[in-house]
Amino acid sequence: MIEVVYEEKNRRSAAYDGEKLVGECDCEENGNVWTAYHTEVDPAYGGQGIAGRLVACVAGAARERGAKIVPQCSYVRRLFEKNAEYADVNAEK
Repeated sequence: MIEVVYEEKNRRSAAYDGEKLVGECDCEENGNVWTAYHTEVDPAYGGQGIAGRLVACVAGAARERGAKIVPQCSYVRRLFEKNAEYADVNAEK
């Protein structure tokens, strides 16, 4: 089972298979504006929806902290454009 967590000190959401890091969505935080600049999942774990879970985790952490996200990463941008559920955290709306 893949566990996805938000790691405050690393400014990212991370996916773990046991102790192995298999994916991450990295952010740069500038106060209440976060820039999601990179999302990556180990190719061996592709097709499991992990990248989407990573973005959802970052969005949830931003909501909890009252932050907005600039979707610089192309994957995050596509998700934000396709899913209205992210409108409340999209800094570009």
